[in-house]
Amino acid sequence: MLVIVVENAPSRLRGRLGLWLVEVRAGVYVGKVSRRVREMIWQNIEKGIDDGNAVMAWQTNNESGFDFLTLGANRRIPIEMNGIKLVSFLAEQMPAQGRNGL
Repeated sequence: MLVIVVENAPSRLRGRLGLWLVEVRAGVYVGKVSRRVREMIWQNIEKGIDDGNAVMAWQTNNESGFDFLTLGANRRIPIEMNGIKLVSFLAEQMPAQGRNGL
């Protein structure tokens, strides 16, 4: 099983993802593909994401039962702890006028 979520992705990339996977919600794609096809899809995402961001998760034989990759700016950052991949959240950035009470 493969799941890809894209945000702020160009329509040409979203259309390309729709060739290989089913778009079950806006920007959410699912399907069952081989490792080779999954890697090819990720290469297309890397080339076409522009200023957007993406996450790809798939089933695999490890402790958690899945693995994932991320691309682009996002508050969620993958980290590895004791051999398990987890997600860390970056602090929200306050607007410039909110920092000094102005």
